Amino acid sequence: MRRRPTRRVTASLTAGLLTVGALTALPATQAHAAGSVVKVTGSQGNWQLTVDGDPYTVKGLTWGPSPADADRYMPDLASMGVNTIRTWGTDASSRPLLDSAAAHGVKVIAGFWLQPGGGPGSGGCVNYLTDTAYKDQMLAEFPRWVQEYKDHPGVLMWNVGNESVLGLQNCYGGDELERQRDAYTTFVNDVAKKIHAVDPNHPVTSTDAWVGAWPYYKKNAPDLDLYAVNSYDAVCDVRSAWEQGGYTKPYIVTESGPAGEWEVPDDANGVPREPTDQAKAQGYTDAWNCVTGHRGVALGATLFHYGTEYDFGGIWFNLLPAGQKRLSYYAVKRAYGGDTSRDNTPPVVSGFGVEGDAGQVQAGRDLVLTVRAADPDGDPIAYEVLANSNYIDQSKQLTPLPFTDLGGGRLEVTAPDRPGAWKLYVKATDGKGNVGVETLSARVVPPAVDGTNVALGRPATASSFQPSYGDCPCTAANAVDGNPDTRWASDWSDPQWLQVDLGTRTAFRHVQLYWEASYAKAYTVQTSDDGQNWRTVSTVTDGYGGVDTLDVTGAGRYVRVNGTARGTGYGYSLYEFGVYS
Repeated sequence: MRRRPTRRVTASLTAGLLTVGALTALPATQAHAAGSVVKVTGSQGNWQLTVDGDPYTVKGLTWGPSPADADRYMPDLASMGVNTIRTWGTDASSRPLLDSAAAHGVKVIAGFWLQPGGGPGSGGCVNYLTDTAYKDQMLAEFPRWVQEYKDHPGVLMWNVGNESVLGLQNCYGGDELERQRDAYTTFVNDVAKKIHAVDPNHPVTSTDAWVGAWPYYKKNAPDLDLYAVNSYDAVCDVRSAWEQGGYTKPYIVTESGPAGEWEVPDDANGVPREPTDQAKAQGYTDAWNCVTGHRGVALGATLFHYGTEYDFGGIWFNLLPAGQKRLSYYAVKRAYGGDTSRDNTPPVVSGFGVEGDAGQVQAGRDLVLTVRAADPDGDPIAYEVLANSNYIDQSKQLTPLPFTDLGGGRLEVTAPDRPGAWKLYVKATDGKGNVGVETLSARVVPPAVDGTNVALGRPATASSFQPSYGDCPCTAANAVDGNPDTRWASDWSDPQWLQVDLGTRTAFRHVQLYWEASYAKAYTVQTSDDGQNWRTVSTVTDGYGGVDTLDVTGAGRYVRVNGTARGTGYGYSLYEFGVYS
């Protein structure tokens, strides 16, 4: 029914930041100061970026807010020592951002998006060997916006594409993948030549997700002025890759910071272990030191991410989710030479756990979270607890959990009522615009039920089942096998039923239904002695999924759950159907 989670956060975070101008009319040109002349100067291993002849090191951040909000955030960026921001798309909506950047002494690496952008798990597929219509559209579209903004003082350089050399693996394999990667980087070179013809005063680069893309650029894109790469935990290895690759162009790092979801080990629940706030701050510091350590070759970086998005990816990477500043924000500010001497800084969370944790918590039951936090400035700390189900259903949203503060760093919450691996978050705020955030995973299991599950391993039948798709076949037997990783799934229609044969007439006191994401909004539990004539022992009209544990009084050889109204557009799906004597 629903696909299981994939493992890349960066793409999901950046995808919402794009603006593509293919269908947008060009605005009237506005008067502004003359643009800068930006050059890559020097020779092998001794390069330098210059702006109007003056040396320029990119001290940057990727840009998250709306361009319309640029005036709100640009003074803060400038106060951090940031001189550059990077975008992923350029169109009519870019003007307020460029205007505000220029007004605050900040320049923009202006991006152009190409499919399949965003690396693993992202983007639509394009055949760069045969799709001349797409290529012609981009070859016309990008230079239009270069013409519009080439004299704008906010422009630093143009960046064509984002992680597409790697992303092509989502579309092709084997020899065809190699041909497409050659064709893509050749096309990037065609775009670079077009841009240079319109604007000889700003460099052109192209970003990818790994240094493994650089050999393709070296072979097929000689008109690029410099290379670019997104690299997180591996950023300190970029220098050796450049040296071993025999490259003759400098580079910038266009995304970097702490280790990403795809780079960290899993914990006991199979959930990638998110770095602590302190480790993230150190990750930004280390990344900047490695970039600046490759003198004469690495021309700077735009670290990831000056964003306010408040979701799974935003908590992992943003310097100020929901506008609240974190340890990482101040680490970047120190790296870029911003004055932190008078800053009020965030609470530091040094411990976060589940009291008496035995590796599992029961759905819908109370548990106590333990938090150790201190504020360097002595500010009082307020807490918030949130939950996320990304590793169950790929949702990126954060759901607040009500809690009772028991004192001494003990917070009592009610566990989510849907089994699976959840992420729990604690936020410690100081009332001064700062926040410390820590995370852990919790394996939520169905609540224990008194009695013996007399349905376990018994014969089961259903009105329908899905024979194939994703993790299917999803037969009726899967719902009574005692394995929470297998499930029954019905057709996508009403009504549908699942029944179990207990072998003989049996009295029972409880029924437990462990729903997959595709749950029943309305259903009945029924019994029968002959499998033909049914008696209803429980009726539910307000189901919302998760685990339903029903106290019932019933008896029969057969017990069934009869779904009459689906809670989603899919069918009905149960991980387990338990009948307890």
